[in-house]
Amino acid sequence: MNVVEILRTATGLTPDLPTLERALRTRMRKLGMAAHADYARLLDGPELDELAELVVVPESWMFRDPAAFHAATSLVQRRVARDPAAVVRILSAPCAGGEEPYSMAMALQDAGVAAARYSIDAIDLSAASIRRARAARYTANAFRGEELEFRDRYFKADGKGYVLREPVRGSVHFRRGNLLDLGADAARYDIIFCRNLLIYFDDAAIGRAAAVLSTLLADGGMLLAGPAEAPALCRHGFARLPLPGAFALYKTSQPPAELAVRPMASRRVAGVSLKKTLPDGQSAAGLLGIARRHAESGRWREAVRTCHGLLALEPTEAGAWFILGQASRHQGDVRAAERHWRRCLYLAPRHHEVLGALAQLAEHDGEAGRAAVYRQRAARLRSGA
Repeated sequence: MNVVEILRTATGLTPDLPTLERALRTRMRKLGMAAHADYARLLDGPELDELAELVVVPESWMFRDPAAFHAATSLVQRRVARDPAAVVRILSAPCAGGEEPYSMAMALQDAGVAAARYSIDAIDLSAASIRRARAARYTANAFRGEELEFRDRYFKADGKGYVLREPVRGSVHFRRGNLLDLGADAARYDIIFCRNLLIYFDDAAIGRAAAVLSTLLADGGMLLAGPAEAPALCRHGFARLPLPGAFALYKTSQPPAELAVRPMASRRVAGVSLKKTLPDGQSAAGLLGIARRHAESGRWREAVRTCHGLLALEPTEAGAWFILGQASRHQGDVRAAERHWRRCLYLAPRHHEVLGALAQLAEHDGEAGRAAVYRQRAARLRSGA
């Protein structure tokens, strides 16, 4: 077989010709080789890994396609609410430099999901990517968009970069691996992120990958793909979930129960359209209004009870988390208030009141810089920026 055939068979990768030619020139020059046939004979060993490193240039950033993380977090919350002893298994493949699985871990922590209730595995073909992921050090390029408050909480500035703090850093398990090599004896996952990999695959390799993903995805699980990949996967036993912007899929034979049994009506959470409804004609807005009236009247016990009832049905209702934070602050439990308000902010980054509340808590803790960040965000929202 020639170099292209060897690379495609072993990894599924079919890079464009200019990229492959540059990679070949680089490796052959380094090895002092002139003949492609001689180089091809080296590709049954470690040299294949070296070539693969050069034909895929992983680029990602924190919370890329935020709707995917909303969808995954919501599913985890529903699973845990249904079974408090459940451990939801999550896979990121490929994981690039760790941006995706670390984002998932931050999302779950902000949503208040206990670390014991989930497990995140991450694999990548590139050994260099795995080393970067384990180092957990990122440049400013890994943080895009205007909503970067999470960086101030989860990362420590280090020269020109940012280093991820514990415990998020230790919550992801990295290893080098090839998705196509994962067989029937591999673990099953409730949620799989497989985004921006299949764009390097031809039709045959996409079929191979889809079969592996179907095996890895537990019955009732969710697969999160890239926007260009979802249509191809739908030709291989997957179907779309009604979650705009998430590019979420399920095995046609086994849709996630939490999404299949509850028809969903459109609404927006954190600027992203998600779909939820409550049973028996009761609206989330109605329950939230009741909770607000209890809070305004100082009936904190009733407010908390109403919020918990709402969140049991709608874990992503940001307003309920805000009221729980108010109740905790009233009771003098500052740390609980902070946890609730962070969940609110994760779900609704444009929530003015929670930004002010978190600024006050930061000042209470003597963290003037963090308080200023919250106030600046609130000011930008007021100005319409």
